[in-house]
Amino acid sequence: MKEYLRQLTEGGANAMARDGLVREYLQARVLESLQDAGAFMRWAFVGGTALRFLYSIPRFSEDLDFSLLREGQDPAFKPTLEAVKQALVREGYPIEVTVNERRPVFSSWLRFSGLPYEIGLSPHPSQVLSIKLELDTRPPAGAGVDTSIVRRHVTLNLCHYDQASLLAGKLHAVLCRQWTKGRDLYDLAWYLADRHWPAPNLGLLNAALAQTGWSGSVMTADNWRAELGRRLETLDWERARADVRPFLERARDIDLVSYDTLKQLLASRQA
Repeated sequence: MKEYLRQLTEGGANAMARDGLVREYLQARVLESLQDAGAFMRWAFVGGTALRFLYSIPRFSEDLDFSLLREGQDPAFKPTLEAVKQALVREGYPIEVTVNERRPVFSSWLRFSGLPYEIGLSPHPSQVLSIKLELDTRPPAGAGVDTSIVRRHVTLNLCHYDQASLLAGKLHAVLCRQWTKGRDLYDLAWYLADRHWPAPNLGLLNAALAQTGWSGSVMTADNWRAELGRRLETLDWERARADVRPFLERARDIDLVSYDTLKQLLASRQA
């Protein structure tokens, strides 16, 4: 395992890329363990890391995000994470798992202490590589769900939101997040640049907006672009670029994270 990870880091152009490659491999192993534990009978994979695994978006991602398939369903969060831990411990991974179930969005940190040092990624023996996992246990209604078999380090059979619902989730993040997250905006540009990507699931988007206290208009096929455009005018674009830059596979992609680019892409979706 450690020799494979050392070889994997050789493909990274810089320290951030090497860290991203190792993190992604560990994410794949966590997803594999979740699959073996039966998590995808209850959870749907969502968010930026889902885009990476399902559609090969060219940016790295830190967290693993999931949504409960049905509100009120037993999430089995602690036992599932315990099963993941035991599976990785059996393979010799130095892992510590903490679980927090005090909010509607359950969270867990998977910490691989000393692993970056062991594989030559860090000169510090105490260096920790962490992966955050979150599960929304009160998901807004209306999501569409698909399953896909993908090969990324391992073979995975993933339950996930469908394309229209993934876009709706990203629109909700851009509209409602209290700080400017460049990774959201890069993902949004990536979505909008694909003319074959379906329109957002407006039922899910409106349910999510209502859940988080949205005071604006109900989103329709006619107004969602204008509402999004007004939101883009208020964002801190320098902060956005600083946020996303370390995660990009191609440095030139930073040009996608600009108001003018997003405005042009939104206009192209109306054509």
